Amino acid sequence: MRLAVFASGSTGNCALIRGGGRSVLLDAGISARRIRAALEALSMDPAGLDGVLVTHEHADHVSGLRVFTKQFPLPVYAPGPVAEALRRSVPELSPLLRELEPERPLSLGCMSVTCFPTPHDAVYSVGYRIEADGAVFASATDTGCVTDTMLRYFDRADAALIEANHDVAMLRNGPYPAYLKRRILSDRGHLSNDECTWLAAVLAGRGTGKIVLGHISKNNNVPGLARRTVCRALEGRDTELFLAPESGCLEVEVAPCFA
Repeated sequence: MRLAVFASGSTGNCALIRGGGRSVLLDAGISARRIRAALEALSMDPAGLDGVLVTHEHADHVSGLRVFTKQFPLPVYAPGPVAEALRRSVPELSPLLRELEPERPLSLGCMSVTCFPTPHDAVYSVGYRIEADGAVFASATDTGCVTDTMLRYFDRADAALIEANHDVAMLRNGPYPAYLKRRILSDRGHLSNDECTWLAAVLAGRGTGKIVLGHISKNNNVPGLARRTVCRALEGRDTELFLAPESGCLEVEVAPCFA
């Protein structure tokens, strides 16, 4: 299985997961033009995708959906409340929407997809666990805290995409208005570097081989700071650490770590 992150952050989120002879986008929060160019750079025909998995309805995760699915009418998978929000905001998507039941696996050929709830200030928000080729990839960004449910779906993941959104001191001393700072720091906001470090240490201790840090804030964090903070917790571990780009492409092979 392979992961390719095309964008991760408050300006847009989109990734590609390929495995078991299938390929899906995880969110489409960048322009259709950028998505198409990123896929073509990987010698992929966008029309050959098996669908788009949506985490929640915020614009930085769905802004490219309307145009992209107009060009390529693919199935759009989302949990019920998110699907309903999309029907209201983008009525053209209605024929393409396929509702997912959280914690119930969906089979796309030899790829298994399971969404699970995450705490975020959206209508509803989920992470995804994807299994193919004997490997497991799990992703959860846009989450205000780490829950037992999240840990359960990250268990025995060979690779994980997690959030290192902000440095608390930078956020508290930064230019954001007080209400926005409270929102980000809340249990329905975003994970800080320190919270991400705790999660990364748990995953590494359980044997996860590769961790990708995503959704790094442009205004309240620095990629190098996020990496250094998390690296301290991974000293002595075999876990590889990657930074998801705000734009560009990060490719990671997701290979089985567990016998």
